[in-house]
Amino acid sequence: MIEIERKFLVKSDQFKTEAFRQNKIAQGYLSSLPERTVRIRIKGERGFITIKGIGHQGGMSRFEWENEIPLDEAQELLKLCEKGKIEKTRFEIKSGDHVFEVDEFYGENEGLVMAEIELNSETETFDKPDWLGEEVTNDERYYNAYLSKNPFKDWK
Repeated sequence: MIEIERKFLVKSDQFKTEAFRQNKIAQGYLSSLPERTVRIRIKGERGFITIKGIGHQGGMSRFEWENEIPLDEAQELLKLCEKGKIEKTRFEIKSGDHVFEVDEFYGENEGLVMAEIELNSETETFDKPDWLGEEVTNDERYYNAYLSKNPFKDWK
């Protein structure tokens, strides 16, 4: 139940031609405290609840628990979430032995495009596609919980 992931900015939309799947995502936070975020997500036609713990030093790994919930319950729980919803399309792209999840944000975070890759260890190597940009794994501004309260449009 430990998630190990790295995050990157995306420097071109070339990833879209390589995607084998895409889904619209809407999500909100019942709790956005760094020690324990509780997220409600609707991905396509499925609902999820996720609890994440505080990141370990370096920000690459942290506790994560996720469970699918009925779509109607997810829709109702989204209404209870803190202010600041996240809207995005997630593209999944195969790269070597891994899958990158690239999120193209809308609404308050319009213009932000970010890629994540989940790894089995913090030292695992992976192929880096040409469209992959600067690594932002350790920058908390790129956490979805942060973006829900401090939207990308306000950074400038």
